[in-house]
Amino acid sequence: MAELTRTHPLADPEQLTTLTAGHVEARPFVAMAVVRAAAGSEAARVAAELLGVDLPTRPNTWARTAGGKVVWLGPDEWLVLDETSTPWDLEDALRSRLAPVEGAATDVSTQRLALRLHGPHAQELLRSGTSVDVDPRVFPAGSSAQTNLAQAGVVLLALGNDGDDFEVLVRTSFAGYLAAWLADAALEFRTGD
Repeated sequence: MAELTRTHPLADPEQLTTLTAGHVEARPFVAMAVVRAAAGSEAARVAAELLGVDLPTRPNTWARTAGGKVVWLGPDEWLVLDETSTPWDLEDALRSRLAPVEGAATDVSTQRLALRLHGPHAQELLRSGTSVDVDPRVFPAGSSAQTNLAQAGVVLLALGNDGDDFEVLVRTSFAGYLAAWLADAALEFRTGD
């Protein structure tokens, strides 16, 4: 029997980096899970203990964990990204600990693709496609927004306070479209090819 290999809409992530003059990098196959638990509940405490960080309770924020990030999506919903786990290991670890205390965890690893926008033109790239003010005075490190970028629904994370480092989580079905849009928008920042 032939072995199946994992693919994604940006099968050659290096091509995206080349097309955007190094301003955008695809980070496929990051383990992601949605955690549901009432804020302040035993399930939220257990999730925080397992992740090694308090779950963000302030809207539109995220916190760094040992293996990734945990992003506030709603009063009782968080998105966990873990670059050190496989999707099934992340979901199993969370689910096995949360289910007994009335919490839930669902693997959503194939739902979104992670893109990193960085460099001196990252803000300009974002400004050309979203209404979110990404100025670091308004959108500092630890900020997040569920918004549209070039009409594609995304979760946008500010990674640094200099306004030159962001992560964009885009639905897999829109990844190819958004990558093409970013490559086109980045043309003005390319230097003599």
